Amino acid sequence: MEDIIQEKISADHLLYVSLKYTKTCDVIINLLIRWRKMIETSINEILKHAKKKKKIPSVPLNPVGKIETVQKLFKKDANFLEVIEMYEMFRKIEELRKERIGEFRKNVTLKVFYRGEEISINLEKLKIYAERLEKFISTTKQFLLS
Repeated sequence: MEDIIQEKISADHLLYVSLKYTKTCDVIINLLIRWRKMIETSINEILKHAKKKKKIPSVPLNPVGKIETVQKLFKKDANFLEVIEMYEMFRKIEELRKERIGEFRKNVTLKVFYRGEEISINLEKLKIYAERLEKFISTTKQFLLS
């Protein structure tokens, strides 16, 4: 749990301090990568705990298997599943085609082209992501303490 909290603290700093002063798409990308690491760590800990509690037979080795197993464990939690969907995009963020709009301005936006869609990631969208991740972390915490 400590690693997850550390990643979250770093991500929060990027969101609430670095982005506020720099307003660049690079900070947005770094924030998404930080969130990706945090979700990855959470998924790994959840799967280890689930195996220990005999909820799953084994921990999958590949990322896709891990995602599918976690989705089955939390199929009733809509927010958790939304975060997993976000994570799938974050995993590919470096390879995706991106467009930078309004850098160094108040309305800095990173347009990401993912699965045939155009996703505009701006400050509002990042705040929505942050709220979802907050709930995700509390769900993870509850699961690991059960």
